[in-house]
Amino acid sequence: MYEFYFNPVFAGQLVVQSFNMRTVEGKVVVLGSQGVGKTSLVVRYIGKMFSHHISPTIGASFFTCNINVDDTRVKLQVWDTAGQERFRSMVPMYYRNANAALLVFDITQYFTFNSIKKWVSELERNVDEPMVYCIVGNKTDLGTHRKVSREEAQQYANDIGGKYFESSALHDEGIEDVFVNTAMELISLSKDPLTRSLRIYDSVESTLRSPSLVHYDPNDTSAEIGQQQNSKQCC
Repeated sequence: MYEFYFNPVFAGQLVVQSFNMRTVEGKVVVLGSQGVGKTSLVVRYIGKMFSHHISPTIGASFFTCNINVDDTRVKLQVWDTAGQERFRSMVPMYYRNANAALLVFDITQYFTFNSIKKWVSELERNVDEPMVYCIVGNKTDLGTHRKVSREEAQQYANDIGGKYFESSALHDEGIEDVFVNTAMELISLSKDPLTRSLRIYDSVESTLRSPSLVHYDPNDTSAEIGQQQNSKQCC
């Protein structure tokens, strides 16, 4: 990481100070029913934008983002999966080796809350290592039509050892808390000897990069590797 500061001795020249940071790199999968706002939530945080006309995800989209927590940089590899039932059989290839799951539901549609419970059961059966669970009740801007109470969702998150957050992609509320919490939980997870898939290393970053919004073609078997090499970091 580099810090920039003004030093009057050098008459306004920019001085660069560098130091190593511990980096924790983990895979995050975003799961939930179609239309709950998974892509809007991710794009709002990483791309700093919102659109009422985001097309349904096909297969999965891939994003990366860096979050600094004290002296640790957490690199999130975010896989935003499709919510349509016809793509459900493809999802295991995206949550394989995942370290965290953002399980998103629409607070105005109770069936979407039940859907995330099914995803949790599937993850518990198929993911061998400890995992961070983050339950997200989205669309709080439609609170007058709420069907899932905060108390019920909070209790479920407690039952599975996860955290519960509510958000509005439309109003950009609560989303930063979701991602910062995920980063902090991955730091804690990196200290668990049962966790082997997290990458942990020292790094020196020389540049700040823009966010990456990359479409993943499920028919291209080399796409995952290519996207990880070519994607840019948000911060």
